[in-house]
Amino acid sequence: MGRPDGTLAKVGDSNYFLFPHVLKYRYDAQNMITVDIPVEPMKQYMNEKRKEGKSISYLGLIMAAYTRAAAKYPLLNRFVVNEKIYDRNCFCASMVVLRPGANTDVFSKVYFDPENDTVFDIQKKIEDYVEASREATSETGLDKIVNFIVKRGGLAKFFVNLLLWADKHGLLPKAIIDALPFHTSFLITNLASIRTNHIYHHLYEFGTTSVGIAMGNMRDVPHQTKNGIELERCIPLGVVMDERICSGHYFANVFAYVTRMLADPHRMEIPYAEEAAAEAKAEG
Repeated sequence: MGRPDGTLAKVGDSNYFLFPHVLKYRYDAQNMITVDIPVEPMKQYMNEKRKEGKSISYLGLIMAAYTRAAAKYPLLNRFVVNEKIYDRNCFCASMVVLRPGANTDVFSKVYFDPENDTVFDIQKKIEDYVEASREATSETGLDKIVNFIVKRGGLAKFFVNLLLWADKHGLLPKAIIDALPFHTSFLITNLASIRTNHIYHHLYEFGTTSVGIAMGNMRDVPHQTKNGIELERCIPLGVVMDERICSGHYFANVFAYVTRMLADPHRMEIPYAEEAAAEAKAEG
């Protein structure tokens, strides 16, 4: 049994069969943490690549690390709908792009390949997505759906409820799922770009978003060292997670891995699949 965007998961731990029945709503199952990412290793890497003629952004690095984590920790790409757990059949991120001079912003999705995309691939896809969004002159898929419903006047509530019902029962057409930013592996917003502190962004009850990440203004974070308390410049990530897709320990491993990748971004220059194959060969 499946949906256009996923297949019913085979869950080994019986607790995870029950969790969606106990925690029926995404907002009821939200856990929130702050992950402070040291800036200096990323800054040094970005400067090194700039000298090579390659432009890499903080956003690109963080999204590359998270995408790579999804290859190593595949439960990260699960979602819960109608009290059932599904494995998503693609990996994508929802982002808002500000359109200079326009009355509306673009809220859509960009797709990645966790097994094969390098940090350079991720950066290129983000740049292409941003450029296309800013230059778009026609309505996005989300715009078309919203405008269709709004023009129905008194029937707007009926069509919204129809969307909700169809999504809950796996009957929403793939074309609509692809057009909506609420059906995504993770939501990410770079609030530092508008000089704002990080927040804990809600996970939409409509759709399938299981993780939300908000990047905020850089800040100095105190750390205990052998020389006493020292301050380290960090980018804070406000992370919101649907705990029904995997355990807290699993999520902890995910963000520990993300932090390690960002401490040495060179590791993300080769595909995860290639690195994993080399590690398996070395162990065997």
